[in-house]
Amino acid sequence: MNLTHSPHSITIDSDPDVIEQLLSDTRSDNTKRAYEKDMKDFFLFVAGCLPSQKLVLEFLRLEQHHAVALVLKYKAHLIRKELSEATVNRRLSAIKSLASMGRKLNLCNYTLEDVKGEKVESYRDTSGVAPEDYAKVLKLVDRDTLKGKRDYAMLRLLWDNALRRSEICNLNVGDFDAQISTLSILGKGKGTQKVTVDLSRKTVEAIVDWLIASHRTSFTRKPLFIVLAYNGNRKRLSGEAIRRLVDELCKKAGIKKQMSPHRVRHSSITTVLDNNNGNYRATQRFSRHSKPDTVMKYDDNRQKLQKKMTDIIADLV
Repeated sequence: MNLTHSPHSITIDSDPDVIEQLLSDTRSDNTKRAYEKDMKDFFLFVAGCLPSQKLVLEFLRLEQHHAVALVLKYKAHLIRKELSEATVNRRLSAIKSLASMGRKLNLCNYTLEDVKGEKVESYRDTSGVAPEDYAKVLKLVDRDTLKGKRDYAMLRLLWDNALRRSEICNLNVGDFDAQISTLSILGKGKGTQKVTVDLSRKTVEAIVDWLIASHRTSFTRKPLFIVLAYNGNRKRLSGEAIRRLVDELCKKAGIKKQMSPHRVRHSSITTVLDNNNGNYRATQRFSRHSKPDTVMKYDDNRQKLQKKMTDIIADLV
């Protein structure tokens, strides 16, 4: 496909690599991987090849109407493929971010704000499992082994503090303070700013047990949770490893619902609402959600308000 553009005085060789600049300007490794994947998909569709420096510059130098028409055509293609609304929006976001970076570098004169994303109902399913079911998962862990001590500490953090798996992966030994029972975490969307959370007695004991057994109490700048397998010993544990751990243990515990670290977080938040009489403010502090509306989604699913209203009006006719 031929992407026409206006001539510029600077040469291609002196122009920056816009994709590289965009990725280096992004903190999250997950976002970087998603951007790379989504931009490859976009340029394969519009030009039939992977994005090169020259091709990206051609796209960024299009006229406003041409660029918008191209991205709208791509959006229609994604919808025809019956991709989820969230996936469509994520891919559009990558292209919008590319154009935004192009404007910052004075290489692009248009905006893609006219290309609207699909409406998404966030947190559609915030249901999880009951505390007694998660207790079965914890009992499956052999806490006499080094791996069991590590796994138990992580599983307690998933439940007791509703931590995200990325927050657990990013923890260092120095983030844990056993004396005052706190943990400093890199919260979602907080950049390098750490948030301090209070820990339960059981979680503190679990982390201390793991650190002593693994001889890691003095390695303050080292990862809190590490790989124990021979071929990856001492490396920082990945989010995928935590996902597999939760999935395997939940299946062994007889839990039929597809479980993940985030579903454990859902379970924890819902349980908090059950035990504090639906106190949104307290629950929001616990879950660290930026918007109260998100906590309301959990409460709606917990109380099954729609079902109750349906039963009420059904009995009136």
